[in-house]
Amino acid sequence: MKKEELSRRQFLSKNAIALSGIALSYAGLPLWAQAKAKNEVIRVGLIGTGSRGTGLIKLIQGIPEMQVVACCDPIAEHLANGIKQAARGAKAYTDYRTLLEDKNIDAVIIATPLYLHYPMAVAALSAGKHIYLEKSMTYDISQAIELEKKVNQSKLVFQVGYQYRYYGLYHKVKEVMTQNWLGNITHFECQYNRNSNWRFPVSDPKMERAINWRMYKAYCGGPLSELCAHAIDAVHYLTDSHPLKVTAMGSVNYWKDGRDTYDNIRAIYQYPKDIKVSVTSVLSNAYNGYGIRILGDKATLEIQRDKAFIYPEVLSNKRGTVDGVTGATIAVTTQGKGNELVFEKPGEKSLEPTVYALKDFVNCILTKSKPASNATTAKDSSIAIHMGNTAAETETMQIWKPEYSS
Repeated sequence: MKKEELSRRQFLSKNAIALSGIALSYAGLPLWAQAKAKNEVIRVGLIGTGSRGTGLIKLIQGIPEMQVVACCDPIAEHLANGIKQAARGAKAYTDYRTLLEDKNIDAVIIATPLYLHYPMAVAALSAGKHIYLEKSMTYDISQAIELEKKVNQSKLVFQVGYQYRYYGLYHKVKEVMTQNWLGNITHFECQYNRNSNWRFPVSDPKMERAINWRMYKAYCGGPLSELCAHAIDAVHYLTDSHPLKVTAMGSVNYWKDGRDTYDNIRAIYQYPKDIKVSVTSVLSNAYNGYGIRILGDKATLEIQRDKAFIYPEVLSNKRGTVDGVTGATIAVTTQGKGNELVFEKPGEKSLEPTVYALKDFVNCILTKSKPASNATTAKDSSIAIHMGNTAAETETMQIWKPEYSS
């Protein structure tokens, strides 16, 4: 065994022991710097250096425990942008299979179009690489079930990019729900709206589908998989459940430019305890953008990007006219004043949620732990997304099947 390989094995073993007692706090992993061995990092190969991929590289630049040592993308401009931001001397690949043969790489981040997630993840498992896979997990339901099985058969860390599972805001919301601040919860209202055609400029018409893959069903699941996936996974996290059935409607009613993924979709899911969850995405209006409202009989909780507010239900009795009877008592339930939900500790620096997720990815590699966003949780969210799209496409109610559950 080479001296370098022995050194890295000793490092990983030593740090696994050092980090084994660290719990994920609301603000991330504050003890990381104390546990990290000097000049040692998890060496990452990033597959897919488009807008999301290069965004991840920028975040990794602020995480000393990780280093992007290789990039892969078949589009020359994307690859050049990735290499420019990666570590000095990073290798460039146009074929992900060649990158996976690189013995210098400990883990891969896959940030490619959805239809490539499954084959790339399977190949990375076969190559013995730990995997951080962007959401959603797979292109269809059968792939989600099969990938979960393959991950469970391996000893590798597999994490999916549902970063809100690592964000203190959602931890606090779950605590509030558990402590019954909201009362009996019956509805979630989720939305992710944009006023955008979702299109990137294309200099060569032959590259249209490669660059604007989100607009075509052959490559992804449209707004449900690319936008609403975060809210769907958040509902799963907050309720510890998956949907029982779903109905939906979707269409292209605004951006009539040749795309075949919907530019609007509305889905209604039923979860256990008769909880209804509405999921909406509109690409022609950005009002309120991203948000989740949780409706209980005691209060409503509104989640925004990085804040949340609780609105108590206030019951007041006043005299008025009811059905022509003057002086009758009117019971009126009104929305109380919103109170911001405090989730950060005093003096704590808030980071982008993905940073917490990436830090936990490293932590799980060192401690051989299972990520909070893993193959099983991501499989359930992926299935829910596909059920919603199928319901809209077939105009039928889609039911959760027993074989979907592990």
